[in-house]
Amino acid sequence: MKLAQLNIALAKYPMDAPEIKDFVDNLAPVNAIAESSEGFIWRLQDESGDATSIQAFDDPNIIVNMSVWESVDSLKNFMFRTHHRDIMRRKAEWFHRPAEDTYVLWWVEDDHIPTIAEAKARLEYLRRQGDSPFAFTFKSNFTPEDALAYQLEA
Repeated sequence: MKLAQLNIALAKYPMDAPEIKDFVDNLAPVNAIAESSEGFIWRLQDESGDATSIQAFDDPNIIVNMSVWESVDSLKNFMFRTHHRDIMRRKAEWFHRPAEDTYVLWWVEDDHIPTIAEAKARLEYLRRQGDSPFAFTFKSNFTPEDALAYQLEA
């Protein structure tokens, strides 16, 4: 099984505002790093090469990022050991502080590409139920085997 992830952020400014320009200018370099990272499989994108214009929620200022990775470690390596980390450190400049979980992880079959609807359902489940093999955060250490066992119980 592979690891899917969704993360969302509520932008303080429209994507074409000067206040968020540094974030926007770093999208292509960070996406290129992701795609060349060990363990990267897929990421959500539109014709422009990123996902900032994909409106998955009623609020147009909520941006989404969704991807699939070989493992939790491969995702963590990208997030915390590349230029992505530098951008994450500045997120308070560009995004509102969330009151609830803004990311979710879950295991998918090797050949499965998750949909936005599926990802939103996992995030909502996480927000209602907390970490489980169905939808979890980095605080948990659920394995693909945990996810399969959970599916059999449900």
